[in-house]
Amino acid sequence: MSSSDIFIGETIGTAILILLGGGVCAAVTLKASKARNAGWLAITFGWGFAVLTAVYTSAPLSGAHLNPAVTLALAIKDGGWNNVPIYWAGQLLGAMIGATLVWVVYYGQFQAHLTEKEIVGGPGAQDTKAVEAAEAQAGPVLGIFSTGPEIRNAVMNLATEIIGTIVLVLAVLTQGLNDKGNGLGTLGALITALVVVAIGLSLGGPTGYAINPARDLGPRIVHALLPLPNKGGSDWGYAWIPVVGPLIGGAIAAGIYNVAFA
Repeated sequence: MSSSDIFIGETIGTAILILLGGGVCAAVTLKASKARNAGWLAITFGWGFAVLTAVYTSAPLSGAHLNPAVTLALAIKDGGWNNVPIYWAGQLLGAMIGATLVWVVYYGQFQAHLTEKEIVGGPGAQDTKAVEAAEAQAGPVLGIFSTGPEIRNAVMNLATEIIGTIVLVLAVLTQGLNDKGNGLGTLGALITALVVVAIGLSLGGPTGYAINPARDLGPRIVHALLPLPNKGGSDWGYAWIPVVGPLIGGAIAAGIYNVAFA
């Protein structure tokens, strides 16, 4: 694979991943969406199908890493570090493009949601100091773009992201590699999508299961930049956890693989 193929493949694949994954979060969250309040099952299966679609689309070009933690784990496993920056750059750019496209698709819903007094404040709102403090950290639509904890504890949140990513990356390393060992094959795409659903259902409750630094950081940057009315904060104090946690998890998973499976 050439450097240009890797960059283009990862950009397109990660953009599709975030467009569909962020899209299901928007569909469930936003006022005037037909899928509003569809619930956690819709979100977990939506993200699983997003992974499946993104992998099938990008695998011929880049091997469909779509996740800096997966790229790091494969580099540790195989010792191939030359293309890591290219993968990471494509993944971050693709995540930002995908998040922007979610805003485009749901533009009217964002406007309606973020001007609703019951949601953003005013007569009839839950106008309490607790709500105001929460929105200063994480605005009312930040969850469409990036993850956040239900209980804010750095050690617990970091452990959750590490453990979830270990499960994901071990599944990729042991089952999801094609014959050349450089990315996800056809069967691996389906397996990985189902693993993502399983992680969301079983381990996603505490933090929203980023398990992918680009998936969280790219859309969080977009949330900070977009001209969304009454959008609130982007919760930068938490932002390091869904970046550092998955990278640690990916490295640990690669170590486990090298000891137990290689």
